[in-house]
Amino acid sequence: MSLPQPVPPSWKDLGKSASDLLSKDYPYNTQALEVKTKTPNGVQFRVAGSQAAGPISGELEGKYTDRAHGLTLTQAWTTGNVLRTQIELENLVAKGLKLDAITSLMPDKGTKSAALNAVYKQSGVHTRAALDVFKGPTVTADTVVGRDGFLVGAETSYNVTDGTIAKWSAALGYTDTNYAVTLHGLNKFNTFHASYYHRVSADVEAGAKAVYDTKATQGGVALEVGTKTYLDKAAFVKAKINNQGVVALGYTQALRPGVKAAFGLALDTTKLSGAVDGTPSHKVGFQFTFDS
Repeated sequence: MSLPQPVPPSWKDLGKSASDLLSKDYPYNTQALEVKTKTPNGVQFRVAGSQAAGPISGELEGKYTDRAHGLTLTQAWTTGNVLRTQIELENLVAKGLKLDAITSLMPDKGTKSAALNAVYKQSGVHTRAALDVFKGPTVTADTVVGRDGFLVGAETSYNVTDGTIAKWSAALGYTDTNYAVTLHGLNKFNTFHASYYHRVSADVEAGAKAVYDTKATQGGVALEVGTKTYLDKAAFVKAKINNQGVVALGYTQALRPGVKAAFGLALDTTKLSGAVDGTPSHKVGFQFTFDS
């Protein structure tokens, strides 16, 4: 008798280990501050602000979770005057089924959006469906099936009004305790992503990602490789480089329980002399996170 299969990752999380390694903890293009608090009755608040090239953008978010009834309510208000509400129901209708509705509204412009989502997870299968109420409407569905570490996934979108398939994608992968390999064919197989992640040891991780776009004006494959090293239990450094010669460095330090600081630096090795045509060639940034 074969052992029960674990729940595979969702479609959006295929290749997540490599993606997180190469994209997270590099705050070189922004200055950001995030504060998270939790009240005695379980209501969570989050205040976040960041600045890149333009004005400061921020968000105030509150989240209430009723675990006994599988209900989560999240409401947020941004500095762009966007009101966002999300209602989640998990394991209420059936075990492994999660339903949620997400709405957003810009009162000054009258812009609105609404999406209904369903996620079903069981041994060896992870499937999702989403309905964009005002755009199309469009139904998007994806499924990932896993067995003995092998993963097969597919995604498609159907425009109800036009009666046409807007896009389709597929993926293959294999994941083990210390490494993962994933190949995506996206956007009607016009773009291909290949990623690799390897936990070399308890303190060292490495990964790479290659992207080939058949519609790109400039041919070739975009390649990026990176690594992460833990200095101790409270700090780690990350480094990556791409085929355009841009080197990025990240350093994250836990200052105390609930307080984390991250610093990032990006260097364009093809323009070490500095700015070209008024555009900075190198970037620095930082992020502070307070979680109580």
